[in-house]
Amino acid sequence: MHTQDFPQLSSVETIQEGFESFGYICSDKIATAVFLAFQLRKPILVEGPPGVGKTELAKTTSQLLDTPLIRLQCYEGLDEAKALYEWKYGKQLLYTQVLKEKLGDLLQGAQGLAESVERLHQFGDIFYSEEFLEPRPLLKAMQQERGAILLIDEVDKSDYEFESLLLEILSDYQISIPEIGTVKARTSPMVFLTSNNTRDISDALKRRCLHLYIPFPSIELEERIVRSRVPDVEEHLRHQLVEFVHSLRQLDLKKSPAISETIDWARSLLLLHADQLEEEVVRSTLNVLLKFEDDIEAADGELNKLVRDAREG
Repeated sequence: MHTQDFPQLSSVETIQEGFESFGYICSDKIATAVFLAFQLRKPILVEGPPGVGKTELAKTTSQLLDTPLIRLQCYEGLDEAKALYEWKYGKQLLYTQVLKEKLGDLLQGAQGLAESVERLHQFGDIFYSEEFLEPRPLLKAMQQERGAILLIDEVDKSDYEFESLLLEILSDYQISIPEIGTVKARTSPMVFLTSNNTRDISDALKRRCLHLYIPFPSIELEERIVRSRVPDVEEHLRHQLVEFVHSLRQLDLKKSPAISETIDWARSLLLLHADQLEEEVVRSTLNVLLKFEDDIEAADGELNKLVRDAREG
């Protein structure tokens, strides 16, 4: 990707403005990291708790640049056949059958064994060519003429062996395929890797990336996010619900409410015609914010205080 082709990423300010136009409200820190990653042609490793907008950052960048988003969801046991490429075995088998049927014609007029083998080798080269290659997300991202946004999501769920597989791609934007050779990116993709910190990422992978940690947003920033996504919520209710969510995150929960769940809760309160937080309506909608029954019970025990503090905050 070339700077002149994407003026949307020409400065930190234009990135923030562009993101905001798509409903993604971000801090200076996030916009600066995206700007530097683009200018330096380096991948960006985005870490932080679940639900703070790591995946959404890559999606919004794709929207802003009007560039394809190619996503690789990581999991334990992910290998090159699912991430890089695999051969189209059915097509190869059909090709082998056609070759077998035409073998007599192919070898007609060949002088001796050496010439026969040489003719067969010519067709063997076709057998392992890009025509028979099935690109998976990593290779597909490098085949895009105008570049792409490559999202390697939840890389911490993959194995260390898969991380090793990424090193060549993230360093030189190329892939080594034994049967073909080195395949270079037509246009270097912009790469986002996300991690929920379930395990440590290797130093070798971190060295190749810019690092960005996204925490849960401040009350002021989350209010801006809710205002952007649910503009019909009145200001005082918006402030109360964000205060309440922030207080919830201070409790010892299995899973703290994500930003997306704050937005869903704001929409739910709007549908229920709530004009301020009331204990009854909060209790009946806690399942929108919390996904574990133990968390709901823990919050329910503190509900009176949490609602009172949110209304007074």
